[in-house]
Amino acid sequence: MPQVVFPGDIHIIDSIFHVKEAVRVLRNHDIVGFDTETKPSFRKGVVHKTALIQISTLDECFLFRTCKIGIPQDLAQYLTDPDFKKVGLSLHDDFKIMSKFENCHEPHGFIDLQDVVGQFCITDISLQKIYAILFGEKIAKGQQLTNWEAPELTPAQQSYGAIDAWACLKIYNYLKDGLFNPNLSPYKIEEDNEQQQN
Repeated sequence: MPQVVFPGDIHIIDSIFHVKEAVRVLRNHDIVGFDTETKPSFRKGVVHKTALIQISTLDECFLFRTCKIGIPQDLAQYLTDPDFKKVGLSLHDDFKIMSKFENCHEPHGFIDLQDVVGQFCITDISLQKIYAILFGEKIAKGQQLTNWEAPELTPAQQSYGAIDAWACLKIYNYLKDGLFNPNLSPYKIEEDNEQQQN
């Protein structure tokens, strides 16, 4: 499969002075894609705070380096505002780690793709496989276990972070616009096969 390339602009927000303007831009969109990254821990029981929050429109992504700036008030208000939809995947895990920040205990306005894809007979809930089923392209995962608290994010990390948030939005829009017919998909649904055998 061809590899996914992020088609838009990436903005790194590593100063609190740039947060307000970034959030202002995001508030111009009714729905965005959302993801987080955390520095991997290779020791049992050690969990780091969220290092990066990625929020993407279809043509630009904002990478909030929470390992440097925390979750400033403007960003916290956006994350807890029910009037703006944010689409992510496996959000329970994201929320659990984000709750380590004092002002982000109750996020609102979130849509979990896990609650959406099942309506379209998609039983695999990994972002990489959902995207491949819908678009026939591969999301590379080589950067997943890199150091998200590094002084500077590499271009590869930036691209990876942006793609994960952007892909959530693209998947949601594609499904909600009725552009995916599971009956025409080349990928067979395991449950359907089992029913046909019985």
